[in-house]
Amino acid sequence: MFKTNAMRLLDAKKISYESFSYPPEVTDGEQVAKQLGEDPAAVFKTLVTVSDKGEHFVFCVPVCASLDLKRAAKAAGAKSVAMIKQKELEPLTGYVHGGCSPVGMKKRFATFIDESAQGLSAMYVSAGKLGWQMKLSPASLAGFVGAVFAPLRTE
Repeated sequence: MFKTNAMRLLDAKKISYESFSYPPEVTDGEQVAKQLGEDPAAVFKTLVTVSDKGEHFVFCVPVCASLDLKRAAKAAGAKSVAMIKQKELEPLTGYVHGGCSPVGMKKRFATFIDESAQGLSAMYVSAGKLGWQMKLSPASLAGFVGAVFAPLRTE
């Protein structure tokens, strides 16, 4: 069976998840949710930012929402954060745009998950490869990556 590095890392810690594949050319988050037959509020995108001091932070928000940069900065304890440039993503994380997982980045970054995930029994995040998603409990994901739940979406 096919395994991404993110899946292998979860397996090593005996963290329960399910993996799902879909056509890799589907890159829009809401279309990914449709492919999975899931509510877009349960499918999360992984966004990487840089602070005014050059620190990197990872934020997971539902694909149907936008990251509120002011809320993100507040959660991270930074004055401000901005999205990193797309060309910086792979060298920094090891993941390509559209296949970025909060699990298994090259380096561990402070990670924040939108508080809406706490009301879900399961959430989806990228499995670290275009066309692959992992479904797992928000608490398991947060525990594994050391994430904090916070209000991150735009109102």
